[in-house]
Amino acid sequence: MALDGVLVVDKPSGPTSHDVVARARRALGERRVGHTGTLDPFATGVLALCIGKATRLARFLSAGEKVYRATVRLGFATTTDDLTGAPLGAAVAADAVSPAALQAALATLVGRLDQVPPAFSAKHVGGRRAYELARAGEPAPRPAAPVTVHALELLDRDGELLRLEVRCSAGTYVRALARDLGERLGVGGHLVELRRIRSGAFELSQAVAGDDLSGAGARVLPLSELLTDLPAVRVPASARVLVKNGRDLGPAETLAGFPEHAVERVRLLDETGALLALAVPHGLGDGPDGLPRFPILHPDVVLVD
Repeated sequence: MALDGVLVVDKPSGPTSHDVVARARRALGERRVGHTGTLDPFATGVLALCIGKATRLARFLSAGEKVYRATVRLGFATTTDDLTGAPLGAAVAADAVSPAALQAALATLVGRLDQVPPAFSAKHVGGRRAYELARAGEPAPRPAAPVTVHALELLDRDGELLRLEVRCSAGTYVRALARDLGERLGVGGHLVELRRIRSGAFELSQAVAGDDLSGAGARVLPLSELLTDLPAVRVPASARVLVKNGRDLGPAETLAGFPEHAVERVRLLDETGALLALAVPHGLGDGPDGLPRFPILHPDVVLVD
């Protein structure tokens, strides 16, 4: 029987995210497996894997905010912005960085930022990964990308080591935050430990150990438990073929659940609550007479066969 849903894995340090995907494919006997956001090999924590039909939802599931626990070492920067890279210059003493200066620097890294990604990253540059170019010693442009850091909290300090909690948008490089923090303090800095404790709606409490995925099929979250922040509209069995073929649904083909305000997408559920598709509403809002009008729903991500 095919598995469709999300498996939340507590990724161990060492393997790449692709390695974990490969393990899941073998353990679950399912070729259609993909992750919803890469973790560096040395990083640990929440890695949500889309299984089967859930791979069609990956772009929505990966868009949620992330929460990390990070350890930053002050005193020198590295070529990779983390502990795996070579030092950029000699280490300098970071003990002189005052608590006030540290808090002021942290505050500058909260909010909307134009972040320059690390030289060693998975971003595509001219059809190649940035880290491939960096390893080959080839210069590559690194245009800044907009990210949002919702919160950056100092949990503990032990000399040059800082333990931080970071809550940020998808696409934020915590390595780059470590680098930029060191630059603002004038002493350099790099990331030495990273653990993701939440990715969108997925938390560590839901995760299976990534070292052993045997029996993990029983922990797959079903499609009906995904993207529950989106409004749900129920459709009768008679409209199932319309959904399957991506045909528009009108008021006659729906039961209940139209949102009262503008939304980008809704979930289409059958009468049992199973997720059939995601749909884009058209025509939502009040009509010329001031009375509510029912929208047309266009299924654009179809999950039902």
